[in-house]
Amino acid sequence: MRILITAGPTREYFDSVRFISNPSSGRMGYAIAAVAARRKHEVILVSGPVALPDPKGVEVVSVGTAQAMFDVCVARFPGCEAAIMTAAVCDYRPARRLERKLQKRNRPRSIQLLPTPDICRALGRAKGDRVVIGFAMEDHDHRARAEAKLRRKRCDAMVLNGPANVGGDRATVEILCADRGWSGPFTASKKVIAGRIVALATELARDR
Repeated sequence: MRILITAGPTREYFDSVRFISNPSSGRMGYAIAAVAARRKHEVILVSGPVALPDPKGVEVVSVGTAQAMFDVCVARFPGCEAAIMTAAVCDYRPARRLERKLQKRNRPRSIQLLPTPDICRALGRAKGDRVVIGFAMEDHDHRARAEAKLRRKRCDAMVLNGPANVGGDRATVEILCADRGWSGPFTASKKVIAGRIVALATELARDR
């Protein structure tokens, strides 16, 4: 099976050097890519800026912004059977990127923000009989927000994640499947969780 995986943060620049981003390490997405490759799947990993080595046997496509990640995913998804969307894509970008560094002044400045493209939703709406698994990073109303995302993005499953998982080797997650409801929460290494997610993607694809 050919699997498209996204990982890491995006960076949305407002001048030549400064950007809006988030603390995602990319560890979960890279763990999923590594496990999938070891299980003989063909893996395309679309990664934002991270400090991780490329997983063995994985095609890695490095990107910076949400728009760049969107463009690659939309172009590569038609050749895949499944997509696992772990990336922490910035929801907004500055409306304008200055060509030079913005100089400091002793007064407030305002930056207009525009929404970035929703990559997971775009793939969910275009999936046909393919599988899309999303990730929901939530700090309140956890299950309700994850359930709303699953419906809105037309995912087959949604992995509920939390801020405490960022950057570590272990995580606590819950998984919502569209056809069977919730499982978890369970806590394990990201490698073990990656194995469960790859197995779920394989099972969902096999049932199509």
